[in-house]
Order: sequence, then C-alpha cells, then structure tokens
Amino acid sequence: MLTLQSRKPIANCQKLQNMNILTFDIEEWFHILDNDSTKTEAEWAKFPARIHENMERIFDVLDAQNQQATFFCLGWVARKYPEIIRAIADRGYEIATHSDLHQLAYEQSPKQFRQDLETSIKALEDVTGKKIRAYRAPGFSIKQENKWTFEVLVENGIEIDCSVFPAKRAHGGFEQFGVAEPCWIDIDGHRLKEFPINTFNTLGKSLIFSGGGYFRLLPELVLEKLIAQSDYVMTYFHPRDFDANQPMIGELSLIRKFKSYYGLKGCLDKLTNLIQDFEFIDLATAEAKVDWDKARVVKI
Repeated sequence: MLTLQSRKPIANCQKLQNMNILTFDIEEWFHILDNDSTKTEAEWAKFPARIHENMERIFDVLDAQNQQATFFCLGWVARKYPEIIRAIADRGYEIATHSDLHQLAYEQSPKQFRQDLETSIKALEDVTGKKIRAYRAPGFSIKQENKWTFEVLVENGIEIDCSVFPAKRAHGGFEQFGVAEPCWIDIDGHRLKEFPINTFNTLGKSLIFSGGGYFRLLPELVLEKLIAQSDYVMTYFHPRDFDANQPMIGELSLIRKFKSYYGLKGCLDKLTNLIQDFEFIDLATAEAKVDWDKARVVKI
C-alpha cells in the first residue's frame, strides 16, 4: 500500500498554490531512446506514421475541455509534417522545442547540441512565425556532466527550460539538482528559468508520477491523491501514450517493452478525467504566476 506524505517545501523558496502544468512532447511513436533500431532518420523511414491520428486524440480531449497546454515539438516534425505544427498554433497553444532529431543531449558534443537546437528553433519559427522561448531535452538528458547545455540554451534565446529531472532515471536525470519547483538556473552568470519535473516524497524516496510511463503505470486514484497533495505538478505526455494500437518495437528488452507499452489503453481516459477534476495551465501562464524575485537561484 502506497503511503502518501505531503512534500516538504524547499527553504527560501516561494510557496506555490496548486500549479498544475499540462505539456506534450510532440514526436512519433517510434522515437524511443537508447535503442539502435529507432535512433536515426534512416531507421525512422522504415516505420509507418501514426502522429496525425494520435494528435487528433489529444486535440479532441483539449478542445472538449477548453484546456490550454504547451507543446514541445521536434524540429523534425515541423519539417516533415508542418501541418501538425500549424494545427497546434492555429488552436492557440504555446509551442516550444523538444530538439530537432530527438537525440540524448549527453551523447552530443557542444557543437552537435548547438546545431540541433538552432535547427529546431528555425524549423518551428519558420512554420509558426513566433519566437521559440522554451526547451525540453529528449529523455530529460541534461545531467551534471553536460550542464553546459544551459549556457547554449541562453545563447540561442531560450528563456525557459523544462529538462531537469531531479531524481534517478534510466537515461537522463539530474539527481544533484536538488530542486523540484520553478527556479532560476545560474551557470557562470547566464540565467535561465527552470520548470523541473516535480517529485513527491514518500517513504524517504522521491516519487515521479506526472507523465510518460509513470503516469501510465499508476492507478488513477493514486494519481488524483498525488496531484491533490502537490503544490506544483509538471506533466509530460507523448502522442504515443494514447495509442493502444501502435506496433511494438521488437528489439526492445522485456523491461523496455513494459515501460513503453504498459497502460496505453486507458491513458487517454485517465488524462481526460484528471483535466476535468483539476485545473491545469500552460507554461506561459505558469511563468506569469511565479514571483521570480522570490524564486530560488540554483548555481551549477
């Protein structure tokens, strides 16, 4: 039985009031990391497209609830399927970048990371005509060892990052970061607003619950209790999370198959119910709600 405990507020950090942020990472169903058969564009060409029908599922839910959200989109999607990015923009949703070619940031050199970021920003801005202000790394792949990426983000006009996963993770994860609420990142005088993934302290451990496989794994009742007891929730979903009929990548290990495919059938209903039961906002609205003069500064 899961024991739920209220998360302790971080010292010297402002008190948030039920800030639940709804975000989606817009990529194809085969954009699975740490797997050779799905790593590059050459492999991607072998798989059928499912992103259009999966996006329609997301749009239907959001339209029915008049719900705002932020969409972190691949530059690759903007070039291959510009109509998808236009559909997001035409509905008035905030668009951010999720990189260009969905590679793990800690496997890239500074030059490769910079080029990928610049390409993604250009592709998205060419379609939307609007400045891209926010970024999320594929797989939350900014860690202590590649924290230089924050400086590259600032240099390229990114004002908000959502890449920090302040706990252990199979890939990615910045356990040393130590903050699971909106804060400033300061790296050698370069400042960036950070909206990390939220954690929930239970039995002495940090529980992640607000997106992806974690969200699909946990029962809806548990998710409701965790959200209700959290001052800050940063969600992250993918179009594939709502596609129960997607093919299975055969090369994945049994553990990876479980993580990637468990709970797909009920995930859309689970999300719909939570949107009805809780107030969610997009990233831009959340940014405006934070008193940045009181936000903690994390020097890294």
